[in-house]
Amino acid sequence: MSAAHPVGDRPGEPDLVAPDLLARGGVALAIDGARATVTLDRPDRLNAQTPDTWAALAAIGESLPADIRAVVVRGTGRSFSAGLDRRLFTPEGIDGTPGIGHIAGLSDADADATIARYQEGFVWLRHPRLLTVAAVQGHAIGGGFQLALACDLRIAADDAQFAMAETMLGIVPDLGGTVPLVRAVGYARAVEICLSGRRVGAEEALAIGLVQQVVPVSELDATVDAAVAALTAAPPEAARETLGLLAGVADGIDPAAALAAERAAQLRRLRSLAAGEG
Repeated sequence: MSAAHPVGDRPGEPDLVAPDLLARGGVALAIDGARATVTLDRPDRLNAQTPDTWAALAAIGESLPADIRAVVVRGTGRSFSAGLDRRLFTPEGIDGTPGIGHIAGLSDADADATIARYQEGFVWLRHPRLLTVAAVQGHAIGGGFQLALACDLRIAADDAQFAMAETMLGIVPDLGGTVPLVRAVGYARAVEICLSGRRVGAEEALAIGLVQQVVPVSELDATVDAAVAALTAAPPEAARETLGLLAGVADGIDPAAALAAERAAQLRRLRSLAAGEG
């Protein structure tokens, strides 16, 4: 991994996100030029996620400087993320945060708002101003799988194991994972992956389009570094306009609207270039 500095670690540099929130969520944020690295940092629990994790991720998304072009999401230790912290399935929950079962007792509006708040930790990773890459090693289960799916691209170590475990636990994937999963592998294969809850290894994930590259564990960081460098070589505004166009197509925009969006984006770029804005 290229040199990066924890946010707030350099003299005079303010914290973008409250350190106590990052600590509670088990998340670390480092900035290296136009790149941010978001690390799930609870290796003793295989980087299992809690509501504080999602709040920390959402806060990062809200506070990233405008000059950040790429975000890498990774995990510390031998797993990307093993999913939800199992204590969330108990009535006691975690450190004063009740288990997810409490949502059933909320009003429809409050329950919807609660889950929407959790989803905010994931949805910003698909903003077209950012290129986002998941560096997946080991387990990417349930919420961990959905976090990887929230990114534009996934580069996996050869020990990666993906699984959508929610349905087997009697719940559903609700952190934004269904749409990118179907986009990546198609409807029928997504059905099979979700309803079986089985694990998809790295080589199968590559074969079905779930990941874009598989490398030995020892080469994962260097491969991600090289990919980010290559994919951010284009002028920033041209890259952002292109990401926006591709995201629109992925969202199901009709062909005529896609053509119109291309024309409008190109006109914005030509006018910016003519004005010397780059």
